[in-house]
Amino acid sequence: MSGRAQLMWDDAVTGYDFGDSHPMDPVRLALTMSLVRAFGLDRAVDVVAAKSAGESTLRLVHRPDYVAAVRAASADPDHADQSYGLGTTDDPAFAGMHEVSALIAGQSVAAAEAVWRGQTGHAVNFTGGLHHAMPGSASGFCVYNDPALAIARLLELGAERVAYVDVDVHHGDGVQAAFWEDPRVLTVSLHEHPRTLFPQTGWPEETGAGAGAGGAVNVALPAGTGDAGWLRAFHAVVPELLADFRPQVLVTQHGADTHFEDPLAHLAVSLDAQRAVMAACHDLAHEYAEDGRWVALGGGGYAVVDVVPRSWTHLVGIAAHAPVDPESVIPSSWRDEVYARTRQLGPARMTDGRTPSWKSWEEGYDPADRLDQAVLASRRAAFPLRGLLT
Repeated sequence: MSGRAQLMWDDAVTGYDFGDSHPMDPVRLALTMSLVRAFGLDRAVDVVAAKSAGESTLRLVHRPDYVAAVRAASADPDHADQSYGLGTTDDPAFAGMHEVSALIAGQSVAAAEAVWRGQTGHAVNFTGGLHHAMPGSASGFCVYNDPALAIARLLELGAERVAYVDVDVHHGDGVQAAFWEDPRVLTVSLHEHPRTLFPQTGWPEETGAGAGAGGAVNVALPAGTGDAGWLRAFHAVVPELLADFRPQVLVTQHGADTHFEDPLAHLAVSLDAQRAVMAACHDLAHEYAEDGRWVALGGGGYAVVDVVPRSWTHLVGIAAHAPVDPESVIPSSWRDEVYARTRQLGPARMTDGRTPSWKSWEEGYDPADRLDQAVLASRRAAFPLRGLLT
């Protein structure tokens, strides 16, 4: 097992661009990589540009007719077939859409392959995490579902237990759907409650089916949940599940849109709490996954200057075993680049000034508290199916 983490990066991924008025601005990717370099983290990892996912790989998750529709929309965006979710407000068609979407998927698949084969212990693709795409349609800014493709490739290579933990503010619906009946995959999603946020799925009662019953776990958090509640929910559910499942590989998705500044959602989580969950995922990989195998992906995040680059730079640092001190002052060269690209002032430090803390679930719960009600609903729905106590 290599001692150096891999960071998947190809400049061409910034071509994943739905247009000037779309919230998923690819500048968030470019600024993240620039901040990684500003802190010298590109020297602490092996930066790898992987090849695009090919047709056979895409078909591990996506239907052939859908891949054909993406190719057609990519070649002629004005005639995209909206029955496949293409050419819509959320997922506008653009020239080269297939090529760049397959490139992003290829980075996640290659990250999974490298971790499985022992070429590295940890691999990061912050350009990935596009968890809403379905087998036969685009959805929620996502064309190809790279987390599901990475997991499917691990299964193809012989993995028998893969855990997927998704802490994006939106439910990881596409990944859950891909492995709904597959007992080899455990999907865990912590997200804002479906009553108040897209995609209106991820209810606690969604627990998988058939041989995969109990393989989907959903924690639907009340709007307004902040650091203490978010961390309490994570630690009340995820470690116990991973301790029981003992995955061979841990795949995590770190959408930055849980942040209190994110314009598209309603949680109130700080950068410091996001960093704490990243560190917890790293520790859980070392504790429960074989040889600490960890694939870490990006995801949503629409505060593209103030939040996303800092959040995912912390993720890279943690995976590289070279964590960035939250009190670090951000290099002025990066802030100059931010202003040149966006005419916005960049943040000054790698922290929101919070010191995250939470009350352990083992200390008891309050049946009148909305956060505790959400955690208890999740545990009651899924834990007995796995032979665990609620």
